[in-house]
Formats: sequence, structure tokens, C-alpha cells
Amino acid sequence: MTAFLDRCRAIAGAEFVLDRPADMAPFLRDWRGRFTGAARAVLRPGSVDEVARLVRLCADERVPIVPQGGNTGLVLGSVPDASGTAVVLSVARLNRVRALDPVNRTVTVDAGVILQHVQEAAAAAGCLFPLSLAAEGSCTIGGNLASNAGGTGVLRYGNARELCLGLEVVTPQGELWSGLRGLRKDNTGYDLRDLYIGAEGTLGIITGAVMKLYPAPKASITALAALPSPAHALRLLSLVQDRAGASLTGFELMSAYCLALVAKHFPQLPRPFGSVHPQYALLEISSSESETHAVELLEGAIGAALEADIVLDAVVATSVAHSRGLWQLREHIPLAQAADGKNIKHDISLPVSMVADFIAGTEPLLRQAFPGCRLVCFGHLGDGNLHFNVAPPPGIDNESFLVNQEKVNRVVHDAVVACGGSISAEHGIGALKRDELARYKSPVELNLMRAIKAALDPLNIMNPGKIL
Repeated sequence: MTAFLDRCRAIAGAEFVLDRPADMAPFLRDWRGRFTGAARAVLRPGSVDEVARLVRLCADERVPIVPQGGNTGLVLGSVPDASGTAVVLSVARLNRVRALDPVNRTVTVDAGVILQHVQEAAAAAGCLFPLSLAAEGSCTIGGNLASNAGGTGVLRYGNARELCLGLEVVTPQGELWSGLRGLRKDNTGYDLRDLYIGAEGTLGIITGAVMKLYPAPKASITALAALPSPAHALRLLSLVQDRAGASLTGFELMSAYCLALVAKHFPQLPRPFGSVHPQYALLEISSSESETHAVELLEGAIGAALEADIVLDAVVATSVAHSRGLWQLREHIPLAQAADGKNIKHDISLPVSMVADFIAGTEPLLRQAFPGCRLVCFGHLGDGNLHFNVAPPPGIDNESFLVNQEKVNRVVHDAVVACGGSISAEHGIGALKRDELARYKSPVELNLMRAIKAALDPLNIMNPGKIL
């Protein structure tokens, strides 16, 4: 052990090889604070060359590696298990914006660059980097790509996979593949980029990426609509898409209980309506023409929805601050959940047309099986991604309810699959959903995935125990 760590120190520098428990602790604890693993050390290389040399050393010594970015994942994908045999390799020090090409509309970044910093670099050049999610102030681009992150802009711009043109990856053998080409067309064989995106560090370590940029919109206008049901939300989505097309850049669904949680724990946030309604939709229209154009699109769509009895009431933001306040209602739902206690989370994906049927069919099943349970249902309705979380009944302590996790998962995931959906939309699989993946993936799919893993990482040192 001592000799191995000494060789790591010779590569990365003594101060960047952490082996004291107090120093390692933040890298071993998952984002939700439910699990703490163990590790031989935490390695914090400062260059791509150091990453490659450390990986070669680990391969020689058969030491497992857990790649880590901002450690904001929710499925135990970026923390080691409890065995203490692995090292954590953090890319946080790889944090340079390498190049920004406003004509090609691309930005090339290190894997450890924080998502918000990429957004800011794009904005400084008059461009938009549209990936946006709750952890954007601490998550990193490498982690976003490793988990194929989604967020609020997927409806218009796609998830991390769609936003990436090229990758730089250190393989499990410590070799460097440089695919940092800012090309939108490159039909030269297997798309290696797509293998690594969403692989959660099980096939290699992403060290750099070329990401797409877009023209910054001239204006973005937000509205909050009150609705009778999720089925009405789908009707509103179709109506606005017909009228606004690609100008619709966000469409979020939130239940009344979600906003009640936010009001309970964040009373300083706005309460747009004087009465409670069953469901709410948060819409954002972005225009490349003018603010007037955006307002006309949104007000016209809302007016038509009111006339058609799709919408019960609506508020259209009148300023940037007003818009920000409406978005904060949506963004504070996870925080309100956490403040209220533990819950059983589900990050699911459904055909958009099936969302209302899924909710209508699954909520009664859960309430029948677990009387008094509370459902926190919200998410990105425009792309079919729901965060369908189940909280304990009032008066039941968290731990007593959490023992039902497997049974709750079975109700939810069986219903998801019956609707043609997926048990993971944007959070990934990690270790938390590994057994669930084995239950719902076909043997053919699992065998193909295992074959890829065995071919690229025959020593199984890259994030072992994750996904497969």
C-alpha cells in the first residue's frame, strides 16, 4: 500500500494524494448523505497526462478506480463501495475552458469544469450553453456526460449526449483517445463518443469534451398555468408546441403537493395563485427575434388554452425577476422534499403521450399498497421525464417507511415498463439501480453491455460494481 501511494504521489504530487480519513470524507459520501464508502486514497491529478499515468499505475497494480466529478450523482455512481480496495480519481482540478469558437458554436473544456462556468463562458461570448440542472453550481461537465444528464432544456436542446460533439478519454489501460473534433458530421465507423457518454465511468475516464453552443435568445418569457389534471397538461403542451414550435424551451409539470411543500419550507417564494389547483405547468418561450415576439407567442397560447378550458388560471412573468421567481418554485421542489424528510425517489421516462395514464394508474396502486403515502410528482413533461417520489404517511418515521423501498420500486417500475418507459431517465444506474436494471433489461441487452465492458475493461478496474 505505501509503495503504491508513493508512486501516486510521484505522479500527482503529495498534496494531491489524500489518504487521511478526514481529507477523504467528502469524496466518499454520496450527495444525498445516505451512503459512505471507503477508499485506499483519493487521487486529484492536475493534468490529462497525470490521469493517464495514474490509470496505468492502477492497471499494473490491479487497483480499482472510481472516477468522480462534482459528486452530485443520486445513484451511488461516483462513490466507492465499503470494501476500501478502490481509489477515487477526482477530475476536479482539470478545470480549464480550453477554447471557445463562436463561429463553429463550440466550446472545448476539461472534464472538471463546473457546468455553471461553461454557461458563463458561453454567455460572455454572446452564446448559450443550454444544459441546465439543479446542481449546475457544483456538478462538472465530465460527470454530466458520464451520466448523460438532462435538466430543464431537453425539450428544445436535448440532453448531454445531444450537446456533445467530441470527447477525450483515458482508457482503462491508461491510453489517451483524443476525439476532440468539433464536427457535426463524422461518419467514419463506430461512434466511440456515444459509448462513453452515459457509461458512468465504467469504460474509461472522460477528461475533455467539445460541447455545442447556440445563439443566445433575444428574450425568454415564463408563465405558470394552473390545470385540472396531467391530461390537461398534455393538451396544453400540444397546443403550445403547435403554436410556438422550437421556441418552446421548457415545459415542467408540478403537482399541488409539490408547491405545498415549497410553500411550507420556503415561505419567502412567490405564491402566484390565491387558490390551490390540482396541477401546474411552468412554460418558457424563447425568441430569437424580440421580447415582443416571445410575449405574443406565450400570451396567445395561454389565451387559447383558457378559451378551450384546458387552463384554469395563468400568470405570465412581467420581468426577469418575476420569471426567476416562478422558476424558483420548480427548482426548490427537491430542496423542499429533503427538508421534509426522506422519500423513495424514482427518475423515470415515459412516452410523453403516456404520462397522464401512468400517473392516473399508478397513484391508486401506491395508495392502496401503502395507505397514507404522499406522492411528490414533478418533472420535465416536455420530454416525458417524471420525478415520481413517494414520501411516508404523516406520523410514520422515515426509516420505518424506507424498508418498503423494494416494494414501492416494484409498483412504480412495473407500471413504467408496462407503459413502454425506462426506470432511469437522467440520473443513471450506478450501484443503486443495478439490480433493477438486471430485472428489466433483456438478456440480450445485458449480454451486449457485458461484452462491451469486458472488451474495453478486461481487468474490471473502472468503477466496478456500477451498472453491471
